[in-house]
Amino acid sequence: MKTIFIIPGAGDSFYCGNCFRDNLQASALKKMGHEAIIMPLYLPLKNEAFKTDSPLFFPATTYYVAQKFFQKITMPGWMKRWLGSDSMLSFASSMSETTSAKGMEKMTLSMIDGDSPAFLNEVNQLINWLKQEKPDVVHISTSLLIGIAKAIKQKMDIPVVCSLLDEEVWIDSMKKSYADLAWKNIGKNLQFVDKLITTSNYYKAYAQQKVPEIGNLEVIYPGINQEQYKPGKPLQDPVIGFFYRLNPKNGLDILAKAYVALKNKNTIPNLKLKIGGGFTAQDKKFIAKVKAILNPYIDDVEFVDSYSMSDHIGFYQSISVLSVPLTFNEGIGVYICEAFACGIPAVEPATGSFPEVVGKAGVLYEPNHPDKLAEALESLLGDENRYQQAKINALEKASTLFNDAVMAEKLLNIYKSI
Repeated sequence: MKTIFIIPGAGDSFYCGNCFRDNLQASALKKMGHEAIIMPLYLPLKNEAFKTDSPLFFPATTYYVAQKFFQKITMPGWMKRWLGSDSMLSFASSMSETTSAKGMEKMTLSMIDGDSPAFLNEVNQLINWLKQEKPDVVHISTSLLIGIAKAIKQKMDIPVVCSLLDEEVWIDSMKKSYADLAWKNIGKNLQFVDKLITTSNYYKAYAQQKVPEIGNLEVIYPGINQEQYKPGKPLQDPVIGFFYRLNPKNGLDILAKAYVALKNKNTIPNLKLKIGGGFTAQDKKFIAKVKAILNPYIDDVEFVDSYSMSDHIGFYQSISVLSVPLTFNEGIGVYICEAFACGIPAVEPATGSFPEVVGKAGVLYEPNHPDKLAEALESLLGDENRYQQAKINALEKASTLFNDAVMAEKLLNIYKSI
């Protein structure tokens, strides 16, 4: 079976959960002998782990300018080539505007509606390429791209699957008038999708409440390659790990304050902190703030400045416990699934999908405050029996629930049913 995954590229400078989930799905299908092609939109995916096999469609710089200034006239060829050059796309990926909704409202709506002249010009190129490739299924990464499903169904006779996950993080950061229209038009264009899937029962319930037209929604947990992810060697000192984009939404400052509180208390001797996951230019002021918080114990803190998908396993094998104290309700944390596959427990706030995903493979706490996080970390790292049982539970969850073979089998069953 040949599947093409259409995903919005966010660049390669930080851990993008949705991007990584899509890569896991494609890799798992390939592992089972099927053909899976990743088609990036907006920004190129240069990380070798993605192994994209298609051109870049809807290049962020070109499409943004076309949507804003060239709705009624054709963009000059020289401008299109310049805007779509590697240097311009690299510049765009380093800036915040391409990875946040601010200033991108009309572009977002155009991808959902699928009607604007700029959209139709770009999507026609994409469909011409699809017609040459002849996939059995097209799997769209997010309903933020549902306008593409509409275009495909109008011009091709192939099944379309669409994933739903954390769209509200992007949509609800827009002005209310734009956000309301986005949700309304997603509901309207669901008629062009054959099957909807998401990654947790928590998000299934949330999405069905947010968009009543959704109806039935299949849940497929992210699957981790059990042959690649393994527990690391025992560590000399306990290490708390944070592995996600280094921005305010992901709560690194909360963890930093909790770590300082634990160091002041000194009930966990030689406690270290390791921070990775990458960042954009927008995040640098926040990172400076976090470093100031950690300054009293900065010698015991390791910041991993670069980010690469190839570094994921090594990071988890170098920590004792993972904590990413998100300030929003996430549909699933793929980083949790990865950590569990390496036998690493998690300490997370009791919000979003964390209660469903973490369970007995870690500790949940509330409210999401540094003092409560510090208490939860201490309760796990200070109790060896509890910690070892959490490690066992993490590995068991990874093997049974967050397994790439299980995920691939469920995906294939859905693809074959439509």
